[in-house]
Order: sequence, then structure tokens, then C-alpha cells
Amino acid sequence: MKRIGLIAALATMLVGFSASAASAAITTTINPAAAPTGTHLQTGTIGCTVSTTQLVTCSSYELAGVGNANATGSLVTTYSATVDCTNKGGKLVPVKSSVQTAPTTTGSLSPENGRLAVPALNSGPVPTAEDFFAAATCPNGNWTKSLAGGSITLDSFTYTLHFVGFTGNYITITGP
Repeated sequence: MKRIGLIAALATMLVGFSASAASAAITTTINPAAAPTGTHLQTGTIGCTVSTTQLVTCSSYELAGVGNANATGSLVTTYSATVDCTNKGGKLVPVKSSVQTAPTTTGSLSPENGRLAVPALNSGPVPTAEDFFAAATCPNGNWTKSLAGGSITLDSFTYTLHFVGFTGNYITITGP
């Protein structure tokens, strides 16, 4: 009976450590000095998630107490992959290739009655092998490019919400 209790306790601890390690990968910082006094979350959840396909989605939410301050939200993601360059004789040279997606933005957001509705943002399509091939330079233009291991990795993302006229960002979320 004691073994079962010990096994259950260890399993619970393992799940707890796994969950905290996964959530530690995404960091959210809120800087009250970078927003009108009294700004607070009215509805929704401030946060970003990474899907199994490495698409980054940042949730929609509403802030209250913003007065007439306009804001802009943006999301920038960087992906990487290793591109193998192979010559006609079979010599292989790995080339690290990095692609930064075009920033996604909310555009200018204007408050209504002291409330600011912030729409969801996502990173758009994950770059393709062709995107990495275009960014990689082989030693010779006649060499053949291929994606090493077939994997594309999300290196980082940064989501920000910035109020016009304030120094710094009110919300910064980084990951993965």
C-alpha cells in the first residue's frame, strides 16, 4: 500500500514539474508605467500559445481604464532550419537558415469609452522548406538544397502591446 502511495506521489510531482517547465518557456511581462494610470484587464485572457504545428496565437482581450490612449499590438516570430547543400559528388555541407516572419500587427487601436478591444494575433503560416532554401546560401549555385531532418523549429516570438505616447511596452510576451 505504501508503494502505491509513493508511486502516486512521485507521478503527481512529475506532472507538476513537467507543467511548470512547459509554462516557464513563455514569459509575460506587464509594465503599468507604460500605460495610462488605471489600465486593467476587463475581459479575456492575456497570453500566447504555440500549437503542435508551431503556429503562435495570442488571444484577444479587452482593457479598461485606458482613457483616450491609442495602442498597437504586434507579433514577431523567428523560425530556423538546417538546409543541407549537396554537390554532384555527394559532398554535404549543412547551412543554418533562419527566417523571420513578417510582423503581424493589430494596426492602430482606438479606445471607446475608456476601453480598448485588442484582437487576437497569429503568426500566420509557418515558413516552408522553400522559404528556408531561399534564405540559405550554398557554396556553389549548382549544389542541391534539402531540409536536414525535415524539421522547422520555432526559435522565438515576441508579442507586444504599446500605448502611443508612453515609453516601453505595456505587455510583452516572449517564448517559446
